[in-house]
Amino acid sequence: MTRIYLEEGPKKVFACSIDWPGWCRVAKGEEVAVGLLMEYAPRYRAVADRAGLPFAPGDPVIVARVPGDATTDFGAPGVVPGLDLEPIDAGEAERQVRLLRAAWELFDEVAAVSPEELRKGPRGGGRDLSKVVDHVQEAERSYARKSGVRHRPYASREDRDAMRAELAGVLARPWEPPLEQGWPPRYALRRAAWHVVDHLWEIEDRSR
Repeated sequence: MTRIYLEEGPKKVFACSIDWPGWCRVAKGEEVAVGLLMEYAPRYRAVADRAGLPFAPGDPVIVARVPGDATTDFGAPGVVPGLDLEPIDAGEAERQVRLLRAAWELFDEVAAVSPEELRKGPRGGGRDLSKVVDHVQEAERSYARKSGVRHRPYASREDRDAMRAELAGVLARPWEPPLEQGWPPRYALRRAAWHVVDHLWEIEDRSR
């Protein structure tokens, strides 16, 4: 069984795995979104394999629905589902952090061997590689603030790695409600991993 929840915006629907952070897909409609999520299971397997975790997804089961908003329709998950306010123990937190670290590693590796000029979309749009990388890293720094991790703009790769290490350390801790501010760890892990994985797949697709 693959537990998923749906974030339902006025125009688009996100289907997101509850147990595998970063495995999310968006489409115009529930059925298409769920189908697309399962279609991407083989690609997500690379993240699980890198994390050293067995990945054997079963049939999708929708266990929750949340109303989306303009962010959903823009193409990003933007609503914290109630299930993310559940406690997370140290074992599960560490497991999910392993998946986030794996996503970072794969993103960096793919970016390192991809061409600067990426294939454009049908209307000629799309960032080139260095701008995609910058976008991912800056968004990551912004997301980290939602978990209480604050770093100045990066002056070097070491700065970025220091931020990632601190964020991973925070998110690997056990947590239980109440949430005082920011994002609960389950949501922070899913949102951060989704953004990295989404752009990892973008670079792969636009390098072909």
